[in-house]
Formats: sequence, C-alpha cells, structure tokens
Amino acid sequence: MCRPALTDQPADARTADSTRSIARFGLDALHAALQTSGIALDLGAATLVVRSPSMALARQISAVYANFPLALPPDFADIRIELTEVGGWRSHVREQVVLRCDGEQQFHPFPADTALPLMEWGTNWLIGQRLHHLLLFHAGCLERDGFGLLLPATPGSGKSTLTAALAHSGWRLLSDEFGVCDPLSGQLQAMLKPIALKNQSIAVIRRQAPGAVIGPEFPKTRKGNVAHVIAGCDSVQRRHIGATPAAVVLPKWTAGSATRLEPITDDEMFRALAFNSFNYEVLGATGFEAVLAIVRRCRGWRLEYSDLADAIGTLNELWADVTSNPRPAGPAAPLTVVTGR
Repeated sequence: MCRPALTDQPADARTADSTRSIARFGLDALHAALQTSGIALDLGAATLVVRSPSMALARQISAVYANFPLALPPDFADIRIELTEVGGWRSHVREQVVLRCDGEQQFHPFPADTALPLMEWGTNWLIGQRLHHLLLFHAGCLERDGFGLLLPATPGSGKSTLTAALAHSGWRLLSDEFGVCDPLSGQLQAMLKPIALKNQSIAVIRRQAPGAVIGPEFPKTRKGNVAHVIAGCDSVQRRHIGATPAAVVLPKWTAGSATRLEPITDDEMFRALAFNSFNYEVLGATGFEAVLAIVRRCRGWRLEYSDLADAIGTLNELWADVTSNPRPAGPAAPLTVVTGR
C-alpha cells in the first residue's frame, strides 16, 4: 500500500494524518470522520467532500479509495455530498439511501447496500453539471511519457475496459469517466476516481490484468453488475501532474472483430470530441477554442477490436510513433466544424 506524501494533500486541507492512506487509517476512524465533519477526496482537478453515517459506505470507500490520503474537509470544495438512509414503506422491504448535494436530494433512492454506486454516479453527474471552468469529455484519459491519450466514446464502446487494461499496462490513469482539459493551459488533468466496470468487463479485467485491485461487486444495479478498479499508488501520488494532449483514439469493441486502427481526419476528431463533451456547448467560444487546440496538437485514430491484449499491443506500438513523431506545430488545414450536436 502506498503512503502519499504530504505534498499530495490539497493545499487548503486540514490533514487527518498526512502519512496514512485511507486503507491504512482504519475502518472505524474512517467511519467516525464520515459521520462528523466528513472526508475530503482530492481527485486532482476537483475536491469532493463526503459525509455519511453508513458503515457500509465507509467500508466501500475504504476499498475503492484505498490509496488516497485521508483528509478532513477544506474550507472550499468543488462538491459536497451527503448520503443518508431514508425511511418510508419501502425501507421495511429493503433499506435505502439518498444522495444530497447542498441539502438538495439528487436522484431516486438506491438500496442502502449499493451506496457506493450511487455516490459514484451521482458525483459524476454533479461534476458534469458544475465544473464549467474545465472542458469535460466523456473519455478515458491516460498519460505516458508526459503525453496524454484521450479515448472519447459513447456508453457500450468498451472505453472503461480498455482504460482499465491500459492503466495496468504501463500507462498512468488520469480518469475513466472524464477527459479533463484546462482551457487556459491546454493541459489534460486528472479526475481520478475508481474505474467502474460492468457485467462481463469485470471478468475480462480479472483475466487481462490480474494485478488490478477490484472492489466489491454490486449485482443487479440499474446498470447491471458493477465493480470498481481502484486507482494505483502512482496515479494517486501524481494526480496533480497534468499531461500534454498527443493523441485521440476512438475505441469500439466489436465481438469477433480483428484489431483495426485507422487514421481519422481533423474534422472527425473535432466532431467526436465535441459530441462526447459534457459541457462543450455550455462553454461556448471557450469550448470551441479548447477543442480546436486539442485537434491542432493531436493525431487521431479509430480503433476497433475484440481482443483486448491485441488492442493494448497496438496502442503501445502507436505510442512509440506518437511520441517520436509529434504533430508539427504551425497552421493546419481549415476545419469544417459544427457547434451543435
């Protein structure tokens, strides 16, 4: 288990214990903190504060945020949530939990023993709704050799499975759910959360990446069976270090398909990024300029595959070319782009 350094703490956080990760601090201490002031999870590009009296949630957080430092809430946090059990006639059948942000209930109640999926899905929704100083893509995001890879995709494309596999094949995980771009610097930033796997993908990653640590499995959720791959020590310790965008790959898992990697045009890259953004339209001209800057800087491909190991090998070979032959600086051909979807 890693021991995050003091410099990894949020600058304005009051650290509960600067030398201990959540896993090392102990379940009882974590539960006590969650019940009182709450805990701060520094995700890199955002700080999340969580409060809850639920021992089940404390146990689940301890499993999937094991490598994060345990910190008390700072004066400012991007998102503050509270998960509490609720009464009512349904609670006599099965205990339920609700998520509130700033006192307002978000979403319908979940079964109390699936508090973590509610926390993860609810937090993702809130990030997409609130963090408009950043450009947010629905994309896997990884770093290698100081450069960033974006994997924008729609649900069902195999994005999370591929991201999890790459994160255990020499790549540093920045995010599974959010490709985060700072429009001011143009850098990709971490929004480091556990990687949510669904259904068959859980077994696929257990086979492909036996070193991956996977948290508890939640059967029969609204998205099927769900489990989370925890972020590794290196990714947690370096979550405030960004990456220069270098490549955009559009992944698609297709049963029985041979691995095919095909270049895409700048127009196709722009459309894919804009379409798979949570807030491109909200940011207006800022979003347009940020996406355009990524397209000018990156090379793009479409990846279709069925064999995960082969896909990883293909991307590793591609990366050697990307980093040794970066896209030339300077003006590029005009783009034919649209601002709507």
